[in-house]
Amino acid sequence: MTFHDRDDAGRRLAQRLSHERFERPVVLALPRGGVPVAAHVAAALDAPLEVFVARKIGAPGQPEFGIGAIAEGGDDVVATPDADRVGVDENRLRELAVSEREELDRRVETYRGALALPELDDHDVILIDDGLATGITAEAALRSLRQRNPRRLVLAIPVCPPQSARRLARIADDVICIESHRGLGSIGSYYRDFSQISDDQVVELLAGARSRDVAITVTDDESVHGDLTMPAHPTGVVLFAHGSGSSRHSPRNRAVANTLREHGFATVLMDLLTENEAKQDATTRSLRFDIELLAGRLDLATAWLAQDPSTASLPLGYFGASTGAAAALVSAARAGGKVAAVVSRGGRPDLAGEALAEVSAPTLLIVGGLDDVVLTMNRRALEQLGGPGRVEIVEGASHLFEEPGTLDEVGRLAADWFSEHLD
Repeated sequence: MTFHDRDDAGRRLAQRLSHERFERPVVLALPRGGVPVAAHVAAALDAPLEVFVARKIGAPGQPEFGIGAIAEGGDDVVATPDADRVGVDENRLRELAVSEREELDRRVETYRGALALPELDDHDVILIDDGLATGITAEAALRSLRQRNPRRLVLAIPVCPPQSARRLARIADDVICIESHRGLGSIGSYYRDFSQISDDQVVELLAGARSRDVAITVTDDESVHGDLTMPAHPTGVVLFAHGSGSSRHSPRNRAVANTLREHGFATVLMDLLTENEAKQDATTRSLRFDIELLAGRLDLATAWLAQDPSTASLPLGYFGASTGAAAALVSAARAGGKVAAVVSRGGRPDLAGEALAEVSAPTLLIVGGLDDVVLTMNRRALEQLGGPGRVEIVEGASHLFEEPGTLDEVGRLAADWFSEHLD
């Protein structure tokens, strides 16, 4: 069997693993090549995805000839029988490991930054790579992970020689491999496309997988939900307030959120109405203009972000669209210095009323050049703001910024504004 690429291998491995029963699974990828494979497995198992970094130690003068390996989370150096054959003793192997440890630390910092690994104790941990030859880096990773007390430790790979699988099965609880052939040869020969994966690609894949559900109780039996997504090195967090008749799934807000994450900001896309309220509003349209209700939901989300360990220390910004912009301004007025900046896209700041004068956070009002009525409202609102502000016009854009390139410009303007004020 030949895999088209790592995505194809990931889909096939996910299908194979779907027949297994896992308790609270956590998927860990050996970077770089294991990450696109693992992304498909994590999605199929509805499990968190993270990297676990291990590094091969090459023989002196032959860096591609692996004689040992190290992994994050421990100081152990795993040696292969080839280390003795080339005259490298334990002390020399530890000396060679120093430079690889530096590269290992760099990759951990690049891929995960200040983020901690998911909880592994008493979880089923699935370690994934794009393929194994000797399996020495996987062995180092498995030995380190075993010390974290997983309930079950599984190694899953698209391709692996049987002798390596047997050796690693003495460390892992299970070794699952799609293709296992004696005399395997190169891993790349099993892929039509085995292009190198870059650090940027790894970071992008991890950012997409680091989204978790936020549930905030608003009544005794109802909650509003949001999606919190953390980049590796967040410099701030931006809370989104959707417009009338929309939700956290707004494609336009999600496009802007993607741009902000590329610039290092965590994002939270919130529903401002509960499920029952959204059903009511779809029929009556009675809640989408209830700015006080919507602002109250942002107040609750802001309090949650201030308490959650992953976001508590990050400066906070608001991004509001349409009526959500009014809610963001009202909430920002109440929050005072807790909100460092506000951006509005095609917003109705006029609906914030007297709260405009109480907004101290720097506020950027982005309006489409073809949206004449809303542009007039935003210019009037700018004059009433209590803090610094600016109106930015995106030429050729209508109210929904559906014209080619206009939403990209919104993302760029928002990223620049938050980069300036969320420090």
